[in-house]
Amino acid sequence: MRFRVLGTLEVRSDSHRVVRLGAAKQRVLLAVLLLNVNRPVRVDHIVDALWPQRPPRTAAVALRTYVSALRQVLGLAGRVEPPLLSTVPGGYELRLTPADLDLLTFEELAAQGQRALTEGQPVVAAERLRGALGLWRGRPFEDVALDPSLETEVIRLEERKLAAQETWIESQLTLGRHVELLAELGALVAEQPLRERLQAQWMLALYRSGRQAEALRAYQDLRHRLVHELGVEPSPPLRRLHHQILAGHSALAPPSPLPQAVPRELPRDIGSFTGRAAELAFLHDLAGTGDPGGPVIAAIDGMAGVGKTTLAVHAAHQLAERYPDGQLFVDLRGFTRGGSPVDPADALDQMLRSLGVPGERIPHSPDARAALYRTALAGRRMLILLDNVAEEAQLRPLLPGSPHCLILITSRRRLAGLEDVRPLSLDVMPRRDAVTLFTRTAGEQRVSDAPPDLLDEIVELCGRLPLAIRIAAARLRVRPGWTPAHLADRMRDHQNRLGELEVGRLSITAALDLSYQHLTPGQQDMYRLLGLHPGPDIERHAAAALVGTTPDHAGRLLDELVDAHLLQEPTPGRYRFHDLPRAHATATLADEDTDHDRRAALTRLFDHYIQTATRAITTAHTPHQDPAPRTQALDWLNAELVNLLSTAIHATRHNWPTQALALTAPLHYHVRERARTTTTRFHELATLCAQAQTHLTQGRYAPATTYFEQALKLAHPIAPRDS
Repeated sequence: MRFRVLGTLEVRSDSHRVVRLGAAKQRVLLAVLLLNVNRPVRVDHIVDALWPQRPPRTAAVALRTYVSALRQVLGLAGRVEPPLLSTVPGGYELRLTPADLDLLTFEELAAQGQRALTEGQPVVAAERLRGALGLWRGRPFEDVALDPSLETEVIRLEERKLAAQETWIESQLTLGRHVELLAELGALVAEQPLRERLQAQWMLALYRSGRQAEALRAYQDLRHRLVHELGVEPSPPLRRLHHQILAGHSALAPPSPLPQAVPRELPRDIGSFTGRAAELAFLHDLAGTGDPGGPVIAAIDGMAGVGKTTLAVHAAHQLAERYPDGQLFVDLRGFTRGGSPVDPADALDQMLRSLGVPGERIPHSPDARAALYRTALAGRRMLILLDNVAEEAQLRPLLPGSPHCLILITSRRRLAGLEDVRPLSLDVMPRRDAVTLFTRTAGEQRVSDAPPDLLDEIVELCGRLPLAIRIAAARLRVRPGWTPAHLADRMRDHQNRLGELEVGRLSITAALDLSYQHLTPGQQDMYRLLGLHPGPDIERHAAAALVGTTPDHAGRLLDELVDAHLLQEPTPGRYRFHDLPRAHATATLADEDTDHDRRAALTRLFDHYIQTATRAITTAHTPHQDPAPRTQALDWLNAELVNLLSTAIHATRHNWPTQALALTAPLHYHVRERARTTTTRFHELATLCAQAQTHLTQGRYAPATTYFEQALKLAHPIAPRDS
């Protein structure tokens, strides 16, 4: 519920719909309560306002009726917290917060502005006071027929508005904005010709604008009015200002304006930049749109090593000429080895200095720094690249208000809590671009004799991750004795692939370690244990079994890992690893978890698949079942077929014969039933599962594994991701 009184009386519901207040007396009742908000109002005071001529004998009863109706209209009946219309001894009280009433918001912002100005923070003062004055839409309660006794309260409110205007003008004069003030200040002086503080500000603004004669004439006009209309001389401060203007006193000199530095801080662009045509087009289109409500903000997110900063820097260089007032760059160190994220106040200090603000003029308060930063950027066309962001809270103070700015953000996390942001999530590179990047980085001559399919294999072994591709290509480039075939052979070792993707200070393991360290303990447990899952993807019930938690909690952890770009969600509700995070999760699991922990997790997973598959078989293949559960069971069996086969292979290969047999029975039954009505493929699957089951029963695990592997290839043919 939102009440607005600084103009016409208006009430809006939580869904922003206008609430119809009905009869005139109901509006007067609400106005009286709002004029005395958070204070008890006596019954006789309200009665006098409702019936100013002569109250009826039944006024008290009628008032109770009006109050009850008002509670119903406003939806306040039965509430125990603000907004709250309560009965108090001898009267009524309407309790509201600044979030509920524009008048309270005005008073809060005006007080903050006055305090900031007193503390020597004119930028903060100007921002708070402008926000306070922006709430005014006209004369308070201008559409309510108030009793003349209440008009004094309205006059008091208008006096507070004038005081806030004077304080805002003082903040502008302190900031050296006298020229910009002249039009607005001249109109105010015309409305309030006897208000000495306004007249003093008008005289000072004229003098600082080089209009000394007009400033002196303004004083003479004021003195004439005061003497002839009120019989008094101007106050001592005003007379002193008059003498200073006559003498051209140095104390009246305007403060020096903020310098207009033009920073050019973008890091070096990479000459071997490859691909990302669609993403670059997206950023170019954004830069061309503009946003009248604020700056254009693009947030580039993606997993470690996917090339977020490289893309942002490359795009920024292409767009730089559109932003002639400069380009700022700040590494916020959200994910950096051996350091903590940059505090927003420190980032503001760095950017203010880049904008030419002397160190001694940078406020200590973070809010004041943010306000000065927005002031320094007002009206300027600048590109600001905020790299390596940890979270939204680190970022918000660094966003300017100017609609002429473009903000490029990079983060390993999806910044879903950031308002008005255009997200751009980077995936791994298409294979053709990945091969081009590898070739450019390694050198054309180093790969000229390599067959195309070998280069395809190398970039696939790199997961088509740009950082991994650059590392592999750099290793080939600096080792003259190596060939692409030798590099590929080393990388085919799945146990040591991450070890092969290190060169100098570049390391896939180190990059993924940083992402892992920023997870909560629960997220870390889920990440590591997912490395145990034998299949290509997983849903939340199986993940819950692995971790030993509820499906709802597991679903939240999985979604959080997706937001951290350590997990992918190619289709809703099904999650999978990229190859390199999977290898990292498995390696981290080996380092941090005991054999007992790993075996317990796998036991829970096997039990989940065995129990769920058995129930699904019973539901899907029993006649006269409800069609909806039967369809759901069949969908689950079809979706999990590859996972069930992969789990059976793992159990057979790693000495879990009981679990392997228990999985094989429902697997065989399902594919055999499918074979009755579908293609030859399921006939072959049924035969292979039957052979595997026979060998398992006989304790012959090696041939059983072979049959399962053949079935897996048939159920899920291995194909390249894309081209």
